This record gives sequence, structure tokens and C-alpha cells, in this order.
Amino acid sequence: MAAKKKEISLQIAINNQEQWDDMLAMKGLKVVDVYQQWCGPCRAVVSLFRKIKNELGDDLLHFATAETDGIDSLERYRGKCEPTFLFYGGGDLVAVVRGANAPLLQKTVLEQLTAEKKVLEQGTERKVIQDEGLVKEEEEEVIEKEESDEDVLVPDSKAYTVAIIKPDAVAHGKANEIIMKIQEAGFEILAHEERTLSESEARDFYQHKTDELCFEELVQFMASGPSHVLVVSKPEGTDDVIPAWREFIGPTDVEVAKREKPDSLRAQYGTETLFNAVHGSDNSEQASKELAFFFPNFKTSSEGEQLEEAAVERTLALIRPDILKDRKEEILLRIQEAGFTIAMQKEVMLSEQQVRELYRQHVEEDYFPALLNSMTSGPVLAVALAKKGAVEYWRNILGPKDVTRAKEEAPESFRAQFAAESVPINQLHGSATCEEAARELSFFFPKEQTLAVIKPDTLEEHKGEILEQVQAEGFTISQMKETVLSREMAEEFYKEHRGKPFFNQLVDYMCRGPCLMMILSKENAVEEWRAMMGPTDPAEAQEKAPDSLRARFAKDILENSVHGSSSQEQAMEKIKFVFGDIAVGPDGDLQGLEPELDRVDDLEALVKDGDGTEQQKQEQLQDGENHSEEDADTTDQQSVHKEEGLESAAVQQSADTENPTEGGGEAP
Repeated sequence: MAAKKKEISLQIAINNQEQWDDMLAMKGLKVVDVYQQWCGPCRAVVSLFRKIKNELGDDLLHFATAETDGIDSLERYRGKCEPTFLFYGGGDLVAVVRGANAPLLQKTVLEQLTAEKKVLEQGTERKVIQDEGLVKEEEEEVIEKEESDEDVLVPDSKAYTVAIIKPDAVAHGKANEIIMKIQEAGFEILAHEERTLSESEARDFYQHKTDELCFEELVQFMASGPSHVLVVSKPEGTDDVIPAWREFIGPTDVEVAKREKPDSLRAQYGTETLFNAVHGSDNSEQASKELAFFFPNFKTSSEGEQLEEAAVERTLALIRPDILKDRKEEILLRIQEAGFTIAMQKEVMLSEQQVRELYRQHVEEDYFPALLNSMTSGPVLAVALAKKGAVEYWRNILGPKDVTRAKEEAPESFRAQFAAESVPINQLHGSATCEEAARELSFFFPKEQTLAVIKPDTLEEHKGEILEQVQAEGFTISQMKETVLSREMAEEFYKEHRGKPFFNQLVDYMCRGPCLMMILSKENAVEEWRAMMGPTDPAEAQEKAPDSLRARFAKDILENSVHGSSSQEQAMEKIKFVFGDIAVGPDGDLQGLEPELDRVDDLEALVKDGDGTEQQKQEQLQDGENHSEEDADTTDQQSVHKEEGLESAAVQQSADTENPTEGGGEAP
């Protein structure tokens, strides 16, 4: 505890504008670590600052931390994760250091403290500066606004390619330098964003390299830090951009690039084949897929006018139960060969009520009983597809809804080729319009909220790492609160376990120090946060999910670093307990609960013939539905084995579907 008190007294904590103004009014040199709430201050420099303070013992030297989220004067520093230290003399900025560079920080502190003493004692002029990093960013923002991926209409005849400045070049601070060279070489940057890929995204992006020996190493590398993703084109009337770009970046092998193309980007910035600084699409088809992957809202135009199918769209595809088990992989492969990106997929069991809601415009049709029987006979695979003009393109390759017509009139269509024997209902579904696609996608892939907690000890040691990974995995942190639980609060939070042998031990641990409570929002947030946490027992996590948070940070089955709700219902209950009555909107705020889609992987064991009595099946279902994540926060080993209890996903009820009159009232 003594060490923590020293740290608190060493750095003044500034959280609002009033405190900021008071700090600037202090006499002497102020060294300010500016940070965002989600990533926290830089702990790596605290020992350095303490050493400097102890050695100098100077009352004119002050250290502070400033949370940008609540300070208007630091608004321009929001949205950044690189450690940044601002040096103020009086109320003026006199120096900036980026990165936890200990020698540079120590040198700058000594130099600026000497300079500030001369100002105060001898009346010399204070050298005031502007933060050059912000000035450069403003210039880049002007370029990006002029060439925004949402506003620029690229002529259909104009070639483009996706370029990536990889994590190694970004980590070495070469991104801006590379971008300048790209522009100097005559390439146009039509879109630009900084992005940290998750491991799953890196796997999807490089799925065409899965058979290569270095695939796993490539995935780990591309997920190791931020990349800069660009859409690059050449001025109209010039050669195709893809061969020009590949010539500009040089051979994949860095040594070959240095020998044969010494002026290429890879020769100048790469270190080896894997860490070769930049990426470029191999051909126009790959460029199109990569564009859909990174910039789904990018638009094109024809002779200056927007094409009807210009925007990259998302649509829903359903693979129905009668062919799912036997032909799933074949269909997914054919979908990818057709140029679609599979953005999300989920197997679910639909109830009769859910099918009636999904196909409510069809319930009076003669074919509806057969459709209902088919849709409830087994699991359905819902797939979100992305492609330019996805809705119309998917409908076209599906073919007629009537299976007989499809076989006669469009034998190459998906519905003709993937028909089920003796089943009159077609086995593939597609949204009819963009509006229907949006509604149907939100039916199967609703935006969920879950309660996430970073527990004591882990918060102090690994907060920044965990929050960075949360953001990298695509979660939105809708609300966040750091708090020390009172014993009463901890007992209420874990009330389900009152009276159990481990209850007091669990409560004692949760009251030990501050926790970070968060509301995380994302499609399938509950399931994805639980997957990110990993198994409750860290030993099991290290074996089955070595990249999970518990595998990396948990100490034992009780002190297992993080907590998450096991269902949307439980998440709502705990969120209300922690944050009170909080209204949440479409941008990630909480909504009311909707009917649930039962996960197939939780139900398969319950529908097998002879797998226990009906009473046992009902007991398993009840156990899964009532199971809570807190059941696993114990030393009771039995609760660990219940970790994989039934999880559910909320769905939105309003889901209009295909036009019932299309094809003369044929089944959807």
C-alpha cells in the first residue's frame, strides 16, 4: 500500500477542465501524461519520474496525469493510444515527448526545468512551441476529408487497390513517411484509416494463405498492432494501378527487393519476408474483396454519376435445415467463389413463433405449413454476406424460388443445384431489398450489450492491455465506471451464491481493490466477450484458449482476472444493478429484451435420440438458462463444468421478408 501512496502523491490526477486550469497556474515546470480513460496513464514511466523527483528534490518540478475525456483543452488528444507527455512552463506548451522513451524523457525534463528556472529567476524569454504532431494530423485530416471513403465517387473505369502499411512499419513511426512517398509517386489515396486487426480478422483476410507454412506467424504479426489501410488509385488516363503499385512496393522477399528494387518501399522499410512493411492486392478481384472487407461503405460512380449498385452492401443468406448438415461447407465455398465476403455466420434453432415472425407476410400462403416444418426441423445457418450490390447479386445467383422452375429455367442457380430430395421448399433464402436485409440481419445478428468487469489486481496491472484488446475486437465501450465495491454491494452482486462455501472468499476478493465495470456493445456481445475471456479455470484456458484474457492474466480459478454475463437477460440485470436505470439507443445504448434464438451448439446434445430422459433434458435446459457467469467465479470445480451452459442471443421482432407476390406467390 505504501508504494501506491507514493505513486498518487507523485502525479497529480487531473480529470476536468477546472483542475487543468488550476494545474497550469502552478509555478514551475509541469510534466503531464495525457491519456484516454479506456487506456489509462503510462505506468512504465512512474518509476523514472519518482527517481528524477527524488534526485532533484525540486519544488518547481511537478508531474501530473490528465484524462483527455473530461478536459476540453485536450480534445485534440482524444482517440490516440500512444503515450504522450506535454511539458508546460507557466500556461504555455514548451516541449512534447511521444512514447515511453526513458532517456529522452529524462533529458527533456532536465533541459526544460533548467530553462524554466532561467525564465523565473533571470527573466529570459520562454520558448513556446506548437505540437507538430497535431499540426501534421490536421493537414492529413484535410486530405482525408477531401478524399473520404464515404464521399468520393470513383469512376467505374478507374482501377484501385487496397494497400496496408503493416504493424512493423507503424511501430517504427514510418507510416506518415510512407504515405508521403506514396503521394509523391503519383498515387491517389482515396480512403485511409488506422486499424488494429483481431486475430480472427487477420485469419479471414489472409484465408487464401492458410496452406502456407508461415500462416500462423503471419496472423499473429498482423494482429500485433495498428496498421494503416489505404485505398490507392492512379490519376485517370494512367496505367492500371495494381501492377504499378506492386512495382512500387517491390518483391515480397525483402532481400530480393533490396537487391533488385532498392528504391521500393519494401527495400527501404522491410526487414524480412514476413515483416516487409507493406501489402498490396494481387489482382482486381482480390482488391474488390479486400475493399469490401475494410471499407464496406465505399462508393463508385460511372462517368461522374453514381451507379445504382455502387455501394458495398450486406445481405442475409439462410441455409435451411434439410441440406445444412451435408452441404454447408460446399455452399459456403461457392459463396466465397462468387466474390462475397462472409462477414458473420451463426447456427440457430428457430421456434415456431420465431418462424412466424420472420415470415409473417407468408403465413396465409398454401406453402407456409411446409416452410414452417422445414425451418423448425433442425438448425438454420444465418450468414451475413458483403459485396458491391450484394442484395441483387445474391438474389440473381439463387435463381427462382420455386425449385421446379429453378431446375428448368436456371439449372446453374444455387436453388437448383442445392435442392433437397422430396422437399418442395427451396433450401436457400436471400433478402429482397436493402431495407429487408437490414431488418433480417438485425433479427439474426442483433447488437447486444454485456456487463464486463476487470477484477482487482488485474485492473492495476493489465488495464491498458485488456482495454486495447477490447477495442481491437470491435466492442464499443458504451459505459465505464471504476469503483471499489463495498461488502454490501459485492454480496448483492453475487447474491446467487449466498450460503455457498466459497461466498465469503469471493466477496473478500472482489472488495480488495477497485474494479472496472463496463457495458460492452457489439453484435453477439455476450458470446464474443465470453470467448475473449476464455475458460474460467486459467489452466484450462491456457490449454484451450492460450490467447484469451484468463490464459494470459488469471492467477487461479477464483482470481481469474475478468467477469462477464452469461446471457443477455443476466447482463441486463447486472447492468441495471451497477449503472442504474440507463436508457440505451441504437449506437450501443441498452434496449428492452427481445425473443431469444437458441444456440445450436447448446441444443444438439439435447435433441439426440436416447440422450437421457425427457426430464433430464428439461433439467439441462433449465440449468443452462439459469446458469450465470458468477457460478464460475468460485473454487467449486462443479460450477466450472457448467460454464458452457445455454446462451442466447436477443433478436429484433420486426423482420419483414421476401415479397410474397414475387414469382406468383411461391414459397420464400
